[in-house]
Amino acid sequence: MTEREQSPLGLDQPAVYQIRVPGRFDESWSEIFEGMVITVDKEATGPTITTLTGVVADQAALHGLLRQLYGLGLPLLAVNRIEGDPDEGLWRIF
Repeated sequence: MTEREQSPLGLDQPAVYQIRVPGRFDESWSEIFEGMVITVDKEATGPTITTLTGVVADQAALHGLLRQLYGLGLPLLAVNRIEGDPDEGLWRIF
């Protein structure tokens, strides 16, 4: 049995997510996005990408966060759940 099968994520459990959207947010947006860590990457010939990473309280909160991004007119480039304990800060992308 894999680790994921042993401890499945429930609808009411916190988890760490990484969400990528086009454009640039500065750190002042962190409060709006529930304390997510904001990083901005600019590839030499590509678009600017903002990555939001952090603990989301549960699936309802994740949907709320995604609705906020939708309301800003931002398409999702990626949404990844990060493996690891949300309280420890040691995460790995699935």
